[in-house]
Amino acid sequence: MDPAPGTPRWNLDRPFLTGRFHQEIKAPAQVMGSKPFSMDSFSRGSNNVIGSYPVSVQELLVIDDLLSALVGIEGRFISIKRVKGKECHVVFQIDPSMDLALQELTERIFPLCQDYVLINHFVESKSQFKSGLVNHAFAAALRALLLDYQAMVAQLEHQFRLGRLSVQALWFFCQPMMGSLHALSTVVEKASSNNFSGATTLNLLQSQAKAMAGDNAVRSMLEKMTQRASSAYLAILERWVYEGVIDDPYGEFFIAENKSLQKESLTRDYDAKYWIQRYSLKDGIPSFLVSVAGIILTTGKYLNVMRECGHNVQVPLSESSKLMSFESNHHYLECIKAAYDFASGELLNLIIHKYDLMGKLRSLKRYFLLDQGDYLVHFMDISRDELAKRPEEISVEKLQSLLDLALRSTAAASDPCHEELTCCVERVPLLKRLNALKDLDTTDPSVNNKPTSDTDLQSELLNITGLETFCLGCKVQWPLSLIIPKKALTKYQLIFRLLFHCKHVNRQLCMAWQVHQGFRAVKILKTPILRSSILCRSMLKFINSLLHYLTFEVLEPNWHLMHDRLQTAKSVDEVIQFHDYFLQKCLKECLLLLPQVFKKIEKLKSICLQYAASIQLLVPSVYVPEVATNDAVGPFVQGKSKPQRSRNKNQQHEVAAENNIINDSIMKFGKEFNEELQSLAPILASSSQAEPYLTHLAQCILGLGSDQ
Repeated sequence: MDPAPGTPRWNLDRPFLTGRFHQEIKAPAQVMGSKPFSMDSFSRGSNNVIGSYPVSVQELLVIDDLLSALVGIEGRFISIKRVKGKECHVVFQIDPSMDLALQELTERIFPLCQDYVLINHFVESKSQFKSGLVNHAFAAALRALLLDYQAMVAQLEHQFRLGRLSVQALWFFCQPMMGSLHALSTVVEKASSNNFSGATTLNLLQSQAKAMAGDNAVRSMLEKMTQRASSAYLAILERWVYEGVIDDPYGEFFIAENKSLQKESLTRDYDAKYWIQRYSLKDGIPSFLVSVAGIILTTGKYLNVMRECGHNVQVPLSESSKLMSFESNHHYLECIKAAYDFASGELLNLIIHKYDLMGKLRSLKRYFLLDQGDYLVHFMDISRDELAKRPEEISVEKLQSLLDLALRSTAAASDPCHEELTCCVERVPLLKRLNALKDLDTTDPSVNNKPTSDTDLQSELLNITGLETFCLGCKVQWPLSLIIPKKALTKYQLIFRLLFHCKHVNRQLCMAWQVHQGFRAVKILKTPILRSSILCRSMLKFINSLLHYLTFEVLEPNWHLMHDRLQTAKSVDEVIQFHDYFLQKCLKECLLLLPQVFKKIEKLKSICLQYAASIQLLVPSVYVPEVATNDAVGPFVQGKSKPQRSRNKNQQHEVAAENNIINDSIMKFGKEFNEELQSLAPILASSSQAEPYLTHLAQCILGLGSDQ
């Protein structure tokens, strides 16, 4: 906000232009208790005090002085003193030698004189630039009222010159203005002492008008003042709700703009506050706008988003839609609501149709939620060696080229959004990544979560590979980044990492199953191999059931629910709300927010991977095929000659019968797998009442150990 221009020094240094020429006195306890005034203090060339004149002459003299006092000017027998310590307060004092009856009538008029001086000082001080537009408008309205008041004084003076005015008549004619000026003096005193401006001044006027409900004339006058003072504020409001522009040179508007927040932060920062804090509500909202403050804020935000998109739009204006005042018929509320409906509809139409929001969301579902996983199968085949490395050893550039090759070689090539996909490799396991995101509620009150020791963490970090830390990224352009900011994309990545690792476990178990099929081809199917085959089948059932639950029980139904809700959304804020709710619900039902259950699932997957790796390593000790297929773990092929094949068969039969290591290993994996699987049952049962979706998970994966 630019600094307000200063007030010229001459307007402060020349006291008779500002009304600040009166002498200071200490605030008296009672005006009547003041010292008698000397002739020198009051007389303009007269050598007699007023009490030396007859009463009829005293009346004429005091009327002449009162006419001056009514406009803040001292007379011969009435003086004005400023109260020390109170800048805008004055007291009027009269020669105590005056007739007592005249004194009483005169002192009744003094409050009106004091109110005039107080209001006039407010008009002078609040007309300066720094006081703000509302105070400027209020001061202008007060100045117009004071002109009427001064005209009344001029008329009274005319009557006095004609010899038709008495003190009693003067008191009578001042009555209509006394209530109004006293009410206004109360307002300006509070406004000055508290340095009110903007909305606080308007609220003060409104509250004072309500307090004067018993006096229709004063209440009507205060309401008129409120309307006049609010005209400048409504002009700022009109530009905001109709153009999305904050034209607020003195910082009076209740909406603040934080220019340091840029829209690019939405795609860079997980905790980006652009949409919430770029424009925000300040304290001090006018009471007549409190009920629609949120709508006003949102309307201007929508218009600003469209301007950022290069789509200059302005709410259609008509004579009836101008915000001139806030009458009791609430027409201004209808204008604000109409502006909101227009801005909301225009932005929603822009995002959904021009920027194809649903197409972008479908692409995220296709790639991150594995709606169409053909590209992923091809990618996992060609990137197997690279992903088997430790995260810090992986070349992200090589992975990106392999991903591009997989996308171009599959049905994903027809999707225009496939070029926006990127690769990234995390440095920590999924569970640690979840714990690092503080805004995700990953606490389970029923579990006493023990912190992981540094030794366990280091061991875990040494053992992870790219298969556990690989995830996709996606470039999201403005204004879709409002709907899909960094935080939302991170949630997609968390779900993708879970699905990707499950797919990896499934592939490894399928390779182990192919090993067993190779034994079947050479008819070596003794007890260890039979037991291993059954265990492998149970593990495949587990991982396939888990994938079925994640995709068909969680992601697909929630996606269709969100899709249907988005069709009925009335604003961008509703779209953001529905999308965020979809992601949060998916995270929770995918077990990512339930540490106890998730750790069990991760343990089961780890056992499956260890088993699959062991089976593939133990195969050469039982049977070494001479001819390898193109697939590293494809079906086994028999030798080229019958004598050699017969020798290999006898040798493998003897090794399988004598090698207890194979049998012990399979028994160990089977026992560990069944124990972990069965320990999951009570956890799911205890949590299913609070989380009904766990019932579906239990139905999918429990009871698998009975096959063994």
